Parts: sequence; C-alpha cells; structure tokens
Amino acid sequence: MDNEVHQGFETLAIHAGQEPDPTTGAVVPPIYQVSTYKQDGIGGLRGGYEYSRSANPTRTALEVCLAEVEGGTRGLAFASGLAAEDTLLRTVCKPGDHVIIPDDAYGGTYRLFAKVAEPWGVAFDPVPLGDVDAVRAAVRPETKLIWVETPTNPLLGVADIAALAAVAHDAGALLVVDNTFASPYLQRPLTLGADVVVHSTTKYIGGHSDVVGGALIVADADLGERLTYHQNAMGAVAGPFDAWLTLRGIKTLGVRMDRHCSNAEKVVEMLTRHPAVREVLYPGLPEHPGHEVAAKQMRKFGGMVSFRMKSEEAAVAVCERTRLFILGESLGGVESLIEHPGRMTHASAAGSPLEVPADLVRLSVGIEDIDDLLRDLEQALA
Repeated sequence: MDNEVHQGFETLAIHAGQEPDPTTGAVVPPIYQVSTYKQDGIGGLRGGYEYSRSANPTRTALEVCLAEVEGGTRGLAFASGLAAEDTLLRTVCKPGDHVIIPDDAYGGTYRLFAKVAEPWGVAFDPVPLGDVDAVRAAVRPETKLIWVETPTNPLLGVADIAALAAVAHDAGALLVVDNTFASPYLQRPLTLGADVVVHSTTKYIGGHSDVVGGALIVADADLGERLTYHQNAMGAVAGPFDAWLTLRGIKTLGVRMDRHCSNAEKVVEMLTRHPAVREVLYPGLPEHPGHEVAAKQMRKFGGMVSFRMKSEEAAVAVCERTRLFILGESLGGVESLIEHPGRMTHASAAGSPLEVPADLVRLSVGIEDIDDLLRDLEQALA
C-alpha cells in the first residue's frame, strides 16, 4: 500500500492489503478455504504459501491491514485475543522473568498470568498504571514487559502510554498495550512509543459479534519475525473465514466508532444525572482522573461506560431489567450489551487484588437509536 497516496485511517481500513484480485478483479479478498498449496517444484512456494497454519492469503490480507491501521511493521492474526497474548508471552518471556500488569486488568488476562504463566515461572505484579511512579517502583531487573490496558476493562482507568514507554525502555523492557477498548481508530499506541499492540479483534475491530479473533501488531521488524515463528510453531492462528469476517469489520470501524462514542457520551450524560447511580466511570468526564491523558492520546473517549449503583443487588437488578441492552459478555458489537463484571467477565479475579466492585455495571454502548437506548436504561433504573 502506497502510504504517500493513502494516508487516512478509513482509506487504509478499506484498501490496505486488499488490492482487487489479480485473476478476477474481485474487490474483496477471497476466502481461501484451503489447507495446502501446490508447490512449483520441491521447495518452490508459489507466493510463499505452503500450508495454511504457516500462512493463508486471506489471513495475510487481514494482517497487512492490521499493521497499516496501527502504524506497525507487522501484524499477526490469531484464533482469539488470549491466543495472541499467550504467544507474545511465550515469545518474549522465559521462566524467571517478571511482568507488570494493570491492577484492574481484564479477567482473562489476569487468569492467563495467574493460572498459566506464573506456574510456568513468570512472575507478575498488578500495579495502578495511572501512577507512573508506582510503575517505575515496581520494575525489577528481571522485568521484561509492562502490560498496559488503556482504557482498562472494566474500570476504564487511563494510562499514559508515552510516559510508560519511557519507563519500560529505561529498564530494558517492552511496553505492550491492549488497545481493544479504544481500537486503532481512537488510539495508536505504537506512535506513542509502545512496542506491541494487542487486540481482541472479536470486539470493535470485528464489530458484529459474529467472529472470535486476536491480533498482535509490532513496531520492530525483528520482534515481528520472532512472533511470526512462534505463531506458526504454536499454531493458534485465525482461520480464513474468521480472517475474512474480521477484515470486513475493519472497513467500517471508523464510522461505527464515531456512533459508539456519540451514543456513549449521551448515555453518560443521562447516568450522571440519575439519582440511582452512585458514580459514572468514563474517560470523557472532566472529573475522571485520566481525562487529560485520554484527551491527549485518544481521538474520542470510546463506547464503553461503567457505573456503580448503591448496592450489588441494585446493580444486578439493572442488568436483569434492560430490554434493548442485551445481558451478555463481550463488547464492541453494533448491539448494546450490559453485564455485571463481578459475576460475569471478571469472576476469575474474585478474591484477588484485581477483584472488581460488586456494585459495578458495564455497558458496551451500541449504535442503535440513542433515544431508544436512553429510554431502556431509564426504565431499568426506575
């Protein structure tokens, strides 16, 4: 893709890695539902393809597009976000190493560290990433990664990517940013100094709750080669149809995120005035402790909103009373979702330092008519 010609995000999302098919002129990359490829003589790979775990043309199109929209040198597509995280951890870390993670990380990420990586020998410490000094103090000689979510899931904390990149690099560590909540449309961590971006492409990038996937995008070409080797050796790759669905989702990411954000802002405005709501957590609020940093490093403030009720019972009741907001896990689809993190997505963190408040409700605000969404929340809160 000629970046001198195609600079804009939406242009890259629609065209990067997606040139018309040379055989038919098809404007959408085909689904190469194939496991193996005819070789032009022994070791003579046509286009570099031999076996679809190693590479598949549909997945290649997605990986090129992911790299372009994040501003990286290499993109890699996986079967899930956690498959991407696991591949990264086992590529970069070894037993005896140490990682700093958010003190309110996604429950699945915490489970990966606590139940898989730590028994393997990789230590980790949860740290409030909004406090740069606390992160610096938690760094050890054996620290290999500082793992960032911004905004975090589900408390919507904000971390200063550029400041944490400096801390990581001073320590000889890498900065990893889970960019799932923001998406590359709202935030590009590699341009702020991050080394690796992680996505659950299931969420905003796919955008339609119809595919599960993950991605890694890197700034350094050598790290990209190492990750590519491990992606093939470990094998948790995106299948061709999943890659095709994810690539289709990227095309409309910009316009969807604009609507997600505008709807979320109106939901926040209503919730902050509602007497039943104790606190609203949203980086777009001026009183949010990370508001200034978010305003500096994000285009808009996202479609995720969390709020606290006056009791756990009240929080559960709201989740059970909505009609348009579907009670379900995951996020980032065109439809609005509501959940109780303590009993659902973050149940694996119960009893740990990452346990979330029992009175917390998390919303993934969709792109429906905003008046309908507000009415639904109002009747559920009544």
